[in-house]
Amino acid sequence: MNTESAAPGAAARPPDVASGGRTAALVRHLPTPGHGAGAEPQVLADRPDGTVVRFGPVVYKVHAADSAPAELAARLRVAAHPRLRDCLLAPLPIALPPPLPPSRLAPGPTAPHHSAPAAPDPVSATPLLAPVSDGRLASLWPYGVPVSPDDREAAPWEALGVLLARLHRVPVDALPGPVPPMRGPAKVAAALERLRAAPAPVATSPAARAVHRAAATLPAWARGAAPAPAADHLCHGDLHLGQLVGSPPTSLRADAAAADGWLLIDVDDLGRGDPAWDLARPAAWFATGLLDPDEWTRLLAAYRSAGGTAAGEGDDPWPRLDVPARALTVQSAASGLAKAAATGRALETAEQAMVDACARMTGVPTAPDTGLPASPPL
Repeated sequence: MNTESAAPGAAARPPDVASGGRTAALVRHLPTPGHGAGAEPQVLADRPDGTVVRFGPVVYKVHAADSAPAELAARLRVAAHPRLRDCLLAPLPIALPPPLPPSRLAPGPTAPHHSAPAAPDPVSATPLLAPVSDGRLASLWPYGVPVSPDDREAAPWEALGVLLARLHRVPVDALPGPVPPMRGPAKVAAALERLRAAPAPVATSPAARAVHRAAATLPAWARGAAPAPAADHLCHGDLHLGQLVGSPPTSLRADAAAADGWLLIDVDDLGRGDPAWDLARPAAWFATGLLDPDEWTRLLAAYRSAGGTAAGEGDDPWPRLDVPARALTVQSAASGLAKAAATGRALETAEQAMVDACARMTGVPTAPDTGLPASPPL
């Protein structure tokens, strides 16, 4: 898994997480799963959208505090379905102890919708999801080796295209339902709201105004302001190279027919929607110059060769990809500004490129002021 601003050719490196505070308390409370007996826990990621802890051949994913329990449970049931074995990593059954009482939790916010002592009905009915000590919900997965961040030339763009095409070809009606909507447009709306809530120098900056003006050029559904058009395709919802892992041993993942040994991961945004959205992030990176044309061509050709239809039938994919790509540009720019404002840092190169693209979308001739510190000279 990687951040929105990570290099397009590789997954982000796992962060170094301090062994203290709320995350350490959470890790101590996670029981060693049977597959990981004797393994020391290793925190692979700790971000607002989830905490990932490895125990040898398996990992716990502790999902975001604002995850909707019923939708998350439905997504896990879909991911476990045999029709997805050749494209998506399947979760493992999970059994965790009841959450610790509030008096024993480390200081920190608790998700309000998990404050009741009993687990939500969708969770208790789903052996793939369980509450953990800080009130969030966790799932258990086989560990797969991520894409190397140090070898961009070896990035498996072809495998990503093949797996995405396979996912899009799975009939939604053949899956356990109801399949929730793909969360792409909702994430655009959330990113814009975070930008509005950022400190004033950034929230009121020319850059922020350019992002909001770019958002206003989108159809309402693409920015989460209206229901999306009806669609009957299964979508990943957050596609990038960080969502690929090497297929784990068959003892943990039976009958996996992975593409060149790779499978897709991360089902937090999985759902019914417009499949063009899944090509939107790499399309946006390509359009802003952050993704090499050869890499984009490899991805698109592999997707089409494997039967993917989200890029349209002709040579030019942009009639289908333009709106989702512009929406992902807006989302990435808004998220970049909000994240940088939270820590008082300069924008990273990719974040600045997305802000500049929003300015071009609205006819601003030069890059607008962000209200943030200037980027250090190279």
